[in-house]
Amino acid sequence: MISHGEELKQEKHEPHVAAETGDFNPGEFIMGHIGDAYSWHIFSVGERHVSIPLPVIVYSHSSGIHMFMSSKFEHGHATYEGFQIAPDGKYKGKIVEMSQGEMVRPIDISITKNVMGVLISLALLLWIFISTAKSYVRRKGQAPKGIQSWVEPIILFVRDEIAKPAIGDKKYQKFMPFLLTLFFFIWLNNLMGLIPFFPGGANVTGNITITMALALFTFFITTVNGNKNYWKHIFNAPGVPWWLKIPVPLMPLVELFGVFTKPFVLMVRLFANITAGHMIALAFFSLIFIFGGISEVAGYSISIVSILFTVFMSMLELLVALIQAYVFTLLSALYFGMAIEEHH
Repeated sequence: MISHGEELKQEKHEPHVAAETGDFNPGEFIMGHIGDAYSWHIFSVGERHVSIPLPVIVYSHSSGIHMFMSSKFEHGHATYEGFQIAPDGKYKGKIVEMSQGEMVRPIDISITKNVMGVLISLALLLWIFISTAKSYVRRKGQAPKGIQSWVEPIILFVRDEIAKPAIGDKKYQKFMPFLLTLFFFIWLNNLMGLIPFFPGGANVTGNITITMALALFTFFITTVNGNKNYWKHIFNAPGVPWWLKIPVPLMPLVELFGVFTKPFVLMVRLFANITAGHMIALAFFSLIFIFGGISEVAGYSISIVSILFTVFMSMLELLVALIQAYVFTLLSALYFGMAIEEHH
């Protein structure tokens, strides 16, 4: 871990304090907490910030590949090997290098906070599934025990309530590994995002690039497994009047557009719901500092209400974490079922 202390007192810019007035900035406070970062913040005591540095891996078009730890940036207040974290502008918060007096983005494949959060969740999932598989082998024919007794009902739920009804009893097994991975990955990361301390706190499923990757997996699996009947319904849907197909292929264009909007909806739904939940909770916290800037009495008074609402939102987000994993998995299963459905 690294700490960055007294030198921060002399800096002009704080992540959630306006430089000119010193007033609390709720927008920067909220976005700073739900956004990605090159280090994993642990806690702060006054002006001392303790965090875990993460590997920075960038490729410069002029000097090649560079690898170092994010601690070299001293929380964004230092330049290292010509690279720095942009304090403002269109690349704010991203690693840039100076080229002819301008900020230029290198190819950035750094291990950021969200990437580390994904790796941690994958390690946990591997441990859960491998332990469960070993337990099945070791306790064959016996009642579930330990982690197996916790995982088995969820696996049966995904199989009996999602896969079979959406895909069918004959072909659901082909898609079960992906659906189980999808459900557990989203649910686990949703829950870990509610934990305010390491190894939780990374906003993985609230990052649109992560939800886009999950949606693309669903899109590719649906497209690859689409049978003749599936594509026929897209390009020559039966029962549709011919004048909606010729001379302007209106309905085929609408159906083809729907092929791409389905994964887009998956991506945005998960991203928006998880991000909104975090933003609401942080907004309640922000009220404490906003009213505290008016008077100490107002700050202490509103803190009671803010904390109660935050606890309520946290309980609600526990339910949302499960619902969003269920909805994403269910819609993916429905798309698979539509792709492989035979003509009746």
